[in-house]
Amino acid sequence: MGSLQGFILSCLLFCSKNKRQANRLLAVFTFLIALACLNLYLIHQDWYGSTTALRVIFSMVPLVIVMPLGPLLFFYIRSTLEPDFVLTGKYRIYFYPVILDLVPQITAGIYFAALLTGVVKGNDAPVGNFIDTYNTYVDVPRWISLTVYLYLSVRYVSSIRRKESTGIHNPPLKWMKQLIGGFLIFQCIWLLHLIPYLIPRYSNALLDWWDWYPLYIPLAIIIYWLGIKEYLLARNHPAHLKKMVSASRLPEAAVQEAIVKLKMVMEKDRLYLNVDLNLAILSEHTGLAPKVISAVLNQQLNKSFNEFVNEYRVAELKDRLLSSVRESRTIAGLAYECGFNSQSTFQRAFKAVIGSTPREYLAKNAVKSGFD
Repeated sequence: MGSLQGFILSCLLFCSKNKRQANRLLAVFTFLIALACLNLYLIHQDWYGSTTALRVIFSMVPLVIVMPLGPLLFFYIRSTLEPDFVLTGKYRIYFYPVILDLVPQITAGIYFAALLTGVVKGNDAPVGNFIDTYNTYVDVPRWISLTVYLYLSVRYVSSIRRKESTGIHNPPLKWMKQLIGGFLIFQCIWLLHLIPYLIPRYSNALLDWWDWYPLYIPLAIIIYWLGIKEYLLARNHPAHLKKMVSASRLPEAAVQEAIVKLKMVMEKDRLYLNVDLNLAILSEHTGLAPKVISAVLNQQLNKSFNEFVNEYRVAELKDRLLSSVRESRTIAGLAYECGFNSQSTFQRAFKAVIGSTPREYLAKNAVKSGFD
């Protein structure tokens, strides 16, 4: 049931109307956990491996893929707390260790190929022994990998917490802390199971007594937990909250006053140059409640907080690109001076506002500006 629920949840997340990157990452994460639960279910079925064809199929299909869980969890947390974060190709290196999960299938594939070509005879005992031994000890790097990424997640959430905004767009830090805490508990359970499992003297007795249920029952619980939390998070997503706020629209005079204050702190005080600018800081400088700022931006200006701030940053960057300052600065350096905190963020924001990349913009204005 946990496995079935995991497959349903992963499909709903991956195919949801809200195409957030975080949803896609959690979908893959949940799918891999459900796949591992399915593996435990299958090996206890009488028909599992009852024929040669089934043995070949199940030896070639990877059902336990654990190494990507750590990076998937870490990048899910980043995508949730940092909406501008994009998982680009440069991050694929984090997923290369998945090869450790595929060694048994690769070994089986090589053996079957050698068997079909007549290189080896039909004795598969050495291959089976190798795969069994490998499956025992590969859990060590699996456990280490997930532990390392949990540590990185704790550090990342702690850094975000120091900049926590109290407004309507406040990242769901509480949920991220709960998620990390849940998996830290799971890691402790896994370690208590792993230590005797790695000792040949106790390994068989452990599996006879408990099998793998001390690990897979918590995993099934985690699957249901993720499903419930994601449903609740979807109800509290900014798109939903926007509808809730619109039910009590502000008086027109208050709206206009808020717009004037927002534009003043941006145009006069140039608050957008602050790399750490968030809803709480903007609220402090304008004297407006975070919910009021969010309501005005969403309902009156049809912009999110990030869109509102980034438009000013892009305008500043555009002016600096065509000024003499350009001679002694890189584009990235200018972007950081204008308040952007990453190259990918300013590239996307610039193209969204201007319609072209900074270099394309420079090329179009080369004659006017006099720069190459």
